[in-house]
Amino acid sequence: MTAFGRVAVVLGGTSSEREVSLNSGANVLAALQRRGIDAIAIDGIPALLDAIRAGSVDRVFNILHGRGGEDGVLQGALESLGVPYTGSGVLGSALTMDKVRTKRVWQALDIPTPKFAVLHPGEDVAAALATVGLPAIVKPSREGSSVGVTRVFQAGDVQAAVDLAARYDGELLVEQLIEGPELTVGILDGAALPSIRIVPPGEYYDYHAKYISDDTQYFCPGLVGEQETALRRLCERAFDAVGARGWGRIDVMQDATGSFYLLEVNTTPGMTSHSLVPKAARVAGIDFDELCERILRTSLGAAR
Repeated sequence: MTAFGRVAVVLGGTSSEREVSLNSGANVLAALQRRGIDAIAIDGIPALLDAIRAGSVDRVFNILHGRGGEDGVLQGALESLGVPYTGSGVLGSALTMDKVRTKRVWQALDIPTPKFAVLHPGEDVAAALATVGLPAIVKPSREGSSVGVTRVFQAGDVQAAVDLAARYDGELLVEQLIEGPELTVGILDGAALPSIRIVPPGEYYDYHAKYISDDTQYFCPGLVGEQETALRRLCERAFDAVGARGWGRIDVMQDATGSFYLLEVNTTPGMTSHSLVPKAARVAGIDFDELCERILRTSLGAAR
């Protein structure tokens, strides 16, 4: 495995998704080591940069979720130092971390995404809701793992949802709630993995359903025949459109007519025991250890 040199699995960090990142990173580290790869764990960007300056890191497996790891900050630092890394580059990371601008790119390319309005602090909530209609979802534009997200079914509940989302900096996104099956599609080296249909134990696939509950049901592939093929091709196109590279995941809703609506891109998905990309990879015949090595291989000669 000398092609990789010493690999730093960068995990943890300081974002709101730190605990998930620590869990994901521990799993990735163990998998790479089982494959005979010289891999070490490093917690956060400052410690990683110290290790790079000391000459003890040749390549980075980025599993930092959220701010710092998925928004172009880490990517820019690594490119300036000439250190190869997994995942999307600066532009793809920065763009996809911003849900609003991701949706605007998709709109410009006629890639279907739910109606939305952008809400800045102090702006009229009622006007945003009038644009989108009910039911709606209110969320921070630059957070992941369902942090700060609320479903709104009555106009009287929207202010509480805005107040929750406003605890996080940046714009707020008020988005049309598409009612129907929730799906997700993993991308590995430009190709879509089998889709997954998610059936949470409650009404909503929230943080608890994603990372804690053992009652969430997953069906993979989530669709069959032409629908499955169409969804995979749509997600490959959408992933490429926002400059994402290497690997990632796109979240999708399907309405009662069978139409798809793309929600967002995750350029550093979870790699926990509950995570979705490993589930889809397993159905495609790729076990967890092989998946981690294949993700790492995307950093070899990657064009940013």
